[in-house]
Amino acid sequence: QVHLVESGGGLVQPGGSLRLSCAASGSIASIDAMGWYRQAPGKQRELVAEITRGDRTVYGDSVKGRFFISRNSAWNTVHLQMNSLKPEDTAIYYCKAVIKLVLAYSDYWGQGTQVTVSS
Repeated sequence: QVHLVESGGGLVQPGGSLRLSCAASGSIASIDAMGWYRQAPGKQRELVAEITRGDRTVYGDSVKGRFFISRNSAWNTVHLQMNSLKPEDTAIYYCKAVIKLVLAYSDYWGQGTQVTVSS
């Protein structure tokens, strides 16, 4: 069983910053990648940022240069530093991890954390 615990969401003014964290726990054999996706009302879920075990990072076009993803040395927690936030960044942010329990890797999702950018 895998648990992904997200924290750090909230309300922030345009131009402000927030830091999201996601911690993975459970009977985990290996983590291949962790990242963040977001879904705004009426829109599809989209990639925000992802980091792989080899520290390769991928960012969505709309957040490049403003958001930065990092991980801890134990490779079970990722952080998303969000700077210069815009109203259009408002969404539920979901943590995703690609995890192997026994034989194969599978996708696991967190419950989501609300980020609201508004004055």
